Amino acid sequence: MSRYWSSVVHGLTPYVPGEQPKLEHLVKLNTNENPYGPSPRALEAIQAATGSTLRLYPDPNSDALKAALATYHKVRTDQVFVGNGSDEVLAHVFLALLNQDQPLWFPDITYSFYPVYCGLYGIQSKLVPLREDFSIRAEDYLPRFNDQAGGIIFPNPNAPTGCLLPLAGIERIVAGNPDVVVVIDEAYVDFGGDTAIALVDRYPNLLVVQTFSKGRSLAGLRVGFAVGHPALVEALERVKNSFNSYPLDRLAIVGAVASVQDEAYFQENCQKVVATRQTLVEEMGQLGFEVLPSAANFIFARHPSYHAMELSMALREKAIIVRHFRKPRIDQYLRITVGTDEQCRILLDALAEILGG
Repeated sequence: MSRYWSSVVHGLTPYVPGEQPKLEHLVKLNTNENPYGPSPRALEAIQAATGSTLRLYPDPNSDALKAALATYHKVRTDQVFVGNGSDEVLAHVFLALLNQDQPLWFPDITYSFYPVYCGLYGIQSKLVPLREDFSIRAEDYLPRFNDQAGGIIFPNPNAPTGCLLPLAGIERIVAGNPDVVVVIDEAYVDFGGDTAIALVDRYPNLLVVQTFSKGRSLAGLRVGFAVGHPALVEALERVKNSFNSYPLDRLAIVGAVASVQDEAYFQENCQKVVATRQTLVEEMGQLGFEVLPSAANFIFARHPSYHAMELSMALREKAIIVRHFRKPRIDQYLRITVGTDEQCRILLDALAEILGG
């Protein structure tokens, strides 16, 4: 602490990202990175863009990427907003759209950046408890007498649970809250969900946020985007252009555009992760784990006879890292990224040894 800090800084509790250790021969299953590389076309585009043009500023509007995304998702370019990863997009969303007089509603178990943004921007919040099976119930997000949300946000699939709310449930929430913005954070939708982008033309209060970090294996480029009504996008652009007019660099733009255009590679990689996830869930069950239904590139699992923290530490001793959250209701669960078949086999063999010992 310092006497030079503002009162805002004194009150902040920063987000803690997943650990990024620099160890050799590490099986890293803690940050939900895609185990497979980006599209070769994206890599070629990035390589081609590393010439003398890097001395020039990038396109401040990222028009090429917006056009590619608009074509892909069958929307207009004025319905697309882009930023440095979905976290930056969400930061603009919180300031531009969710900073209202009434509290922002989101699940009690969800992406831990949401309360950080609330603290940063001074936004009141209301935690909506997940059901006993950790699913989101649409009815819990409908306004009641004297209980109105200032905005609603949640990931779908949810994080860290991986549970999916079907599109009909999303639509019920959006239609039931016509006076507030509903933000669906679809960081993991590529691995088993239906995107709510299909609903944006029907509901002017719906904003959908996605990332290139997971399904498209471009976490190192930091590319995220949002799709919604042009008025919502305009609000985001006004915030962004008030302090940061060049959100994406040249390499990120060309790499992301090429990735969008390589649909076959994208679908193939996602299906490989889904197939490995299914095998991992089945074999974790054979080891006695209870695994929540996942539509993401990770699973959320507990063992009724072993403490999750102890399992996490035992795996670490074998150079395998998974994510453990010391939070109410989920402190007995491990979030495990779906890696390659080989990585998951190493994990399963290690768990069998730990449990058998």
